[in-house]
Amino acid sequence: QVQVVESGGGSVQAGGSLRLSCRISGVRFDDYAMCWFRRPPGAKREGISCINRRKNTYYADSVKGRFTISRDNDENTLYLEMNSAKPEDTGVYYCAASSNRYYGLPSLMLADNEFDYWGQGIRVTVSS
Repeated sequence: QVQVVESGGGSVQAGGSLRLSCRISGVRFDDYAMCWFRRPPGAKREGISCINRRKNTYYADSVKGRFTISRDNDENTLYLEMNSAKPEDTGVYYCAASSNRYYGLPSLMLADNEFDYWGQGIRVTVSS
């Protein structure tokens, strides 16, 4: 049985930092590209960052230079280091795993129907 569990969310003041984690079990983790998505209040879900099996990374402009995605294949865990947080980073954050090997990361981040597994979501609140 595949399980995807996010942790590390919570509240932080603007300018602060949070580290999100996502552990996946029941699959061979390094077979998957991994992405973080978020759903701001009242808005659609959006892709914010992805990392492929070779650890190449891609970021949406809204988080570039502030967030860092990484993965530990030995621990089957994906991370998102959030620095210089802004109120507009508030939302529910999801990690997702994709076995698609044909899309580049920018295209993959726009194709949420290409993801095999999703976490349950974790809430992040950034106060001003």
